[in-house]
Amino acid sequence: MNTPTYDDILVSAEGPVLTITIDRPESGNKFRHQTCLELFDALQRFRIDRELRAAVLTGAGEKFFCIGGEHDPVTSLDQSQVLPIIDVYQAIDTIPKPIIAAVNGFAVGGGNVLHTVCDLTIASETAVFRQVGPMVGSFDAGYGSWYLEDTIGRKRAKEMWYLNRKYSAAQALQMGLVNEVVAPDQVRARALEVAREITTRSPLAIAGLKGAFSARHNGVSGQARMAHDQQLAFYLQTQEAHEVSQAFGERREPKSERFWS
Repeated sequence: MNTPTYDDILVSAEGPVLTITIDRPESGNKFRHQTCLELFDALQRFRIDRELRAAVLTGAGEKFFCIGGEHDPVTSLDQSQVLPIIDVYQAIDTIPKPIIAAVNGFAVGGGNVLHTVCDLTIASETAVFRQVGPMVGSFDAGYGSWYLEDTIGRKRAKEMWYLNRKYSAAQALQMGLVNEVVAPDQVRARALEVAREITTRSPLAIAGLKGAFSARHNGVSGQARMAHDQQLAFYLQTQEAHEVSQAFGERREPKSERFWS
């Protein structure tokens, strides 16, 4: 995978598995505008790299996975001031390859949303999960509420958002917010192991499954990905597709007996 030099993230590949690390430990691995742009770029490169089959997303250091976003000083009242984090969430959700969150520490606010939109989450025993929006005059009324409700249930999701409590890794496992809890020094290795295990499965089957999960939430864009990225890709390789295309070029009716020969 050919990647540019990033300022806020680190990218490395081990065989078919890509690791993306938010590298701002001095700021709690918060995502700023630059971080979001770099994450989105790395994810799109991951999407089209045929050699890469799965990814791990984590944070630098041992204390923070990601504790949300930080805004640059406001210079105008327009869309340029909005953190493009929704583009990152959407990319994670719709890329037809699995992305595993390795939560190595605090996952707070947007960091909790970030791991929730990933396909699976492996958490350190020292990880802490929390939503603090109403305490700081903020909220996430999209991925942060909808996907959280689907993951842990309506009442528990409301509790997390309304009461802003801290949840340990053990509590997160119990309520289905994470898939596994491991020792702090094993979280990245275990996430890589799970990612590598998935790469031994059919990539087209995994892509179809992820597309199906995603389509439920993403309306026309989700349906388009199922139809275009999956069904159309298969169809274009069939004898039927070749015959009707050739017939069109030759200005004749397609011969149906050639559809399956």
